[in-house]
Amino acid sequence: MTDTVAELNQVMAEADCLVSEQQVQAAVQSLADDISERLKDTNPLLFCVMNGGLILTGQLLPRLKFPVQAEYLHATRYRQETTGGILEWKLQPEADMNGRTVLIVDDILDEGTTLCAIADYCLAHGAREVLTAVLVDKQHDRKARPGLKADFTGLEVEDRFLFGYGMDYKGYWRNAPGIYAVKGL
Repeated sequence: MTDTVAELNQVMAEADCLVSEQQVQAAVQSLADDISERLKDTNPLLFCVMNGGLILTGQLLPRLKFPVQAEYLHATRYRQETTGGILEWKLQPEADMNGRTVLIVDDILDEGTTLCAIADYCLAHGAREVLTAVLVDKQHDRKARPGLKADFTGLEVEDRFLFGYGMDYKGYWRNAPGIYAVKGL
């Protein structure tokens, strides 16, 4: 275990801070303002995507200026070399989505396979519309769908291996107080 802690501390010590904690906080406030303006009269159902969306959702909820029903779901994607992305549900949504606006909150839009699959699931289960909010949109051309964008985006960040504010490095450093990139990755 000591080797793991040493490795994790080394990764943080060498990481590049791409976005400071203050910049992240400003982005979260901007997201909250935009979401409040768009959804204040819609009675939305908000889903936090675990585990990555936990920190953003926790900071976003108190800043939303309307009543919101907040739930969570847990879906993950794993890749095999010969297949695209396979969505694995660890906890499917149980709240009634029928006829409602659903807001999915996650940490990052990387390729977007998981976010798209969750949105499709919600639409198939009766959501009137599905909107997405992410803290970070990673800038590259490998999106699951051409031109894929979240409806609400806090920050656009370069295409590197990121951690902090919900994003992890080997399951750790979701708690890092900014957005960091692993050196060399």
